[in-house]
Amino acid sequence: MAQMNRRRALQLLAALGTTGLAAGCGSGNDESGDQAGSGSPIKVGLIVPGSGANKAIGDEITNGFQLFLSMRGQQIAGHPVTLVTAEEGDTAATGKAAVDRLLKEGVLALTGVVSPTVMTGIKDAVEEARVPLLGSNASPSTLQGVVYIWRTSYVLTEPGEALGEYLRQKLDASSRIAIFGTRGLGSQDVIEGLRRAYERGRRLTEDPIFTEDDPNPSRTLYSGPIRKALERKPDAVFCHYSGAQAVQFVKQLYAQGYRGPIYAPGFLTEGTALDQLDDGEKGRERKLIQTYGIETALNYSADLNNTANRIFASAYRKTFNSAPTTYAMASYDAALVLDKAIRLAGGNPSPQQVNLALGKVGQVDSPRGTWQFNQTRTPQQKWYLRRVQTDGRLLSNVVINELATLG
Repeated sequence: MAQMNRRRALQLLAALGTTGLAAGCGSGNDESGDQAGSGSPIKVGLIVPGSGANKAIGDEITNGFQLFLSMRGQQIAGHPVTLVTAEEGDTAATGKAAVDRLLKEGVLALTGVVSPTVMTGIKDAVEEARVPLLGSNASPSTLQGVVYIWRTSYVLTEPGEALGEYLRQKLDASSRIAIFGTRGLGSQDVIEGLRRAYERGRRLTEDPIFTEDDPNPSRTLYSGPIRKALERKPDAVFCHYSGAQAVQFVKQLYAQGYRGPIYAPGFLTEGTALDQLDDGEKGRERKLIQTYGIETALNYSADLNNTANRIFASAYRKTFNSAPTTYAMASYDAALVLDKAIRLAGGNPSPQQVNLALGKVGQVDSPRGTWQFNQTRTPQQKWYLRRVQTDGRLLSNVVINELATLG
């Protein structure tokens, strides 16, 4: 697919910079020139957590999809869209209930899903219904052999794989890496990816330490495991945590006296987690982060310099008064891909026709950079090394370089 038309991009940027998001889409026309409401109305089902530890991620996913609709006059491929939201919960049963409810609503497609457990649990229901699901958060490697499930984020082994190759080149072969993660599919996948890429001619000498998967960890939950790991004097720490768990792990790691680099998938410092780790210009934690470093691997950063991201990030900041995250970006891309598929499927498509068309969308001009679906229905995309640095007066994830293309 060709890159976004330069004239169209400049028009959108100008509109966003002068009269806000509404002006950018006030004409009711999308970038392909469809008249607003020219197609029949459609429904899209959004599965996200509305409460609990993953609510912040669910909000980002909701924001990303709604931003796309706002920029296209509340339509996809010329069809007026109703976005129907269902509570994801955190189990296979709650996820299936959400799918069942949305199917009764007559949705053309599904999107969202934060939890790997939920994604695995709803697989059969989605496949049997033959309604496409565009999952917009990282998914487990065990999700195989699907026909109607597509992912616009990534497989959980990939951030570990991207960092594993980087650490193999950066660290001495004798380096000790303390490895932490929660019990569950997510951390197992991430650590497997790390091991796969790092252990090429060398070995990880430390066994992973899996901690309790508590969505609201106490201020001492990780202290014991951290203390035990530090007795072996690691040269680096690799970890897989997000949200409140990420914040508490880093705080407790420093409190136990660790003074060295931290490496992790981008979840560790994404969204509100980094805000909560930033204790100000004179703060102790900020100084430790700046001195010893936190580097993460992710498929996106809000400061990527491409036309699609300048438009997306500018609109997101104006609309939600914050920088976009990978969660919002992947959900925005889910809407973008669905838009392209519905165009290919024709005027009044069925879910099955949309699913068939998803395999034909080709390259996607995304805020993360150009990507395309591979044979397993996940993105083939670039991975970036990000370092936590000050950007103005705040800590920010700053892209240092590209790590790899995976998928």
